Amino acid sequence: MSKNDFNNAVKRIGVLTSGGDAPGMNAAVRAVVRSAVYRSIEVIGIRRGWQGLINGDMFQMSTKDVSHIINTGGTILYTARSQEFRTHEGRQKAYNNCRLFGLDGIVAIGGDGTFSGALALSTEFPISVVGIPGTIDNDIGCTHYSIGYDTAANTAMEAIDKLRDTMKSHERCSVIEVMGHRAGNLALYVGIATGATSVLIPEEPWDIQKDVVEKIQAARVAGRTNFMVVVAEGAHPKKSPEPEEDSMAEGTGAGYMVGQMINKHLGLEPRVTVLGHIQRGGAPSARDRVTATRMGHYAVNVLAEGKTNRIVVHKDGAITDVDMVEGLKLHNTLNENEKVVVKAMTGVY
Repeated sequence: MSKNDFNNAVKRIGVLTSGGDAPGMNAAVRAVVRSAVYRSIEVIGIRRGWQGLINGDMFQMSTKDVSHIINTGGTILYTARSQEFRTHEGRQKAYNNCRLFGLDGIVAIGGDGTFSGALALSTEFPISVVGIPGTIDNDIGCTHYSIGYDTAANTAMEAIDKLRDTMKSHERCSVIEVMGHRAGNLALYVGIATGATSVLIPEEPWDIQKDVVEKIQAARVAGRTNFMVVVAEGAHPKKSPEPEEDSMAEGTGAGYMVGQMINKHLGLEPRVTVLGHIQRGGAPSARDRVTATRMGHYAVNVLAEGKTNRIVVHKDGAITDVDMVEGLKLHNTLNENEKVVVKAMTGVY
């Protein structure tokens, strides 16, 4: 089919990235621009998410603008969170700019918050929207996979592998805090990949004795002299810690709390490492580049077919789309098989 043969329901679309950045967002932006140009659809880049739409921070994009970005982390469109867009007045300003720039539709790349904003805009005003899931937490309920997860997991795994080298040399216990305020997907996955002694996640409040101390003891009895505990930043104990266990001298957070409690119960002096935003950076993996490209291409086709309020999703290896209203009702669930594997792999020697 020639690109001149397409019958497009839209003539000009916008593309934005919103919320936390994730490796592969640039690949998705690239795919949106190139797929749209292929169909003779114009593309307007919207900088800094929904706030950029409110401020009119927008520019026309060509294939030249997205050359050589498939391999880069971050997002060339920048990202930001907008309190103003949460209000009807803010969305009115945003829609006014949609009219000013002649936008028929918007591709919004981000998480649930990004999609909620898109849905609110399209509900109040005649503008078509499609969402592409991009978050390193992989915590969007309606899709099995979101852009950035594989890269973040590999980044965390590589960092932990390096820490293991020095940990083994000094026969130490190490506590690694990975991202995940409300979701333990990343911690669970990385815990399996690194052979962690214990993995703690937000969805299952932990008991220091059962979930950490006994597993370290079992490893020590079996002859191990170094131990690795992977903690999601949102993980919390079943009961509130004692006042003196609220933090360690070096810092605060879930990782430091676990480190101090290990010190109190076992007399070890664990080294706590918070990986933080390093997990969001770096060149995207092959999986993230390919998935982002497939999703970006699919999103343009959805708008071109006249659909709106859709989320592009990855399910059982296929790229498809779901209703945005229904998709936002679904909550993140952990991979049950991974949970079973972690229980089998940790504390058994």
